[in-house]
Amino acid sequence: MSKRDFYEILGVTRNAGPDEIKKAYRKLAIQHHPDKNPGNKAAEEKFKEAAEAYEVLSNAEKKQRYDQFGHAGMSGNTGFGGGGGGFSMEDIFSQFGDIFGSGGFGGFSSGGSRGGRRVNRGSNLRVKVKLTLEEIVNGVEKKIKVNKYVSCTSCHGTGAHNGSGHTTCSTCRGSGQVTRIANTILGQMQTSSPCPACGGEGQIITDKCKVCFGDGIVKAEDVISIQIPAGVGDGMQLSVSGKGNAAPRGGIAGDLIVVIEEITHEQLKREGIHLYYDHYISFIDAAVGTSIEVPTVDGKAKVKIDPGTQSGKVLRLKSKGVPDINGYGRGDLLVNINVWTPQKLSREEQVMLEKLKDSENFRPNPTGNEKGFFERMKQYFE
Repeated sequence: MSKRDFYEILGVTRNAGPDEIKKAYRKLAIQHHPDKNPGNKAAEEKFKEAAEAYEVLSNAEKKQRYDQFGHAGMSGNTGFGGGGGGFSMEDIFSQFGDIFGSGGFGGFSSGGSRGGRRVNRGSNLRVKVKLTLEEIVNGVEKKIKVNKYVSCTSCHGTGAHNGSGHTTCSTCRGSGQVTRIANTILGQMQTSSPCPACGGEGQIITDKCKVCFGDGIVKAEDVISIQIPAGVGDGMQLSVSGKGNAAPRGGIAGDLIVVIEEITHEQLKREGIHLYYDHYISFIDAAVGTSIEVPTVDGKAKVKIDPGTQSGKVLRLKSKGVPDINGYGRGDLLVNINVWTPQKLSREEQVMLEKLKDSENFRPNPTGNEKGFFERMKQYFE
């Protein structure tokens, strides 16, 4: 099942600014909030769907990738997994709690017992992946080794010895926040801030893990499988949610940012979704016609050269280029024919050509092929 357009979900145009996007998300979040719709699975799915759309469109880098490549640019995984996979309700409230406000909104709390407890988030991890042209055209699954922070197996990521060496913070009573009331000329003002005693986590470790020393994470090597869609380009970035560094003490893992590095093909040149190839033939083959083999990413292709072919003629092999990453078909392979003029002739060859020099058929007859290469290319895309 294909995903809905993120702009359509939030009900905004592609030119919408950050404030308009935030306002649209807040409106939907209030409408479908689980506290307002207890036990309503449909409302919960819409709540998560709106959060997924906002998670992308509120981030300038992710929004740019989405505008350019659509859902494929998100590598099929934005963090919420479209309709519930990936992040939980806890994740949504912890990441977008500032939108709901510390005091809730419309009579609804931002997470009930979740309160204002801070949830740690791991840092993103960035890796480069080199791809051949064949891998780009067909799409590929890559398994890469990365050295990153992972959850400590000794304490199960809690940071406490045997996972139980902690106690509820007495300062904030486990809420993770402290509330202060100040008297001003406008009356009493209530403010909330992370608890200084526990750092906003609501708990204090009394017996730290001997392996991770209370952090809940350790350095280790991990093998990550990445599914790269067909049609990616050099310098493009894909985001794989939850595959970055683990967060301290059971928080939300960061993302893995995959930067594509395209390996130059020995024979084919890529320009967008189209491929180009230069092929040389003798002027005899150009005059009488011949058949040639042209390299493609799918193997060799046999191409007929008509008699009288001029240097600079472009042959078009449809759908032999690179797939469009958004699924709008596949580009073409354009073969530029160059007629090769011999640089050395034997005496016998020279005599034979001298006899043909004055023939009517060997005199130049311009047909427009004297135009430049890129000027000739225009006819294929206009």
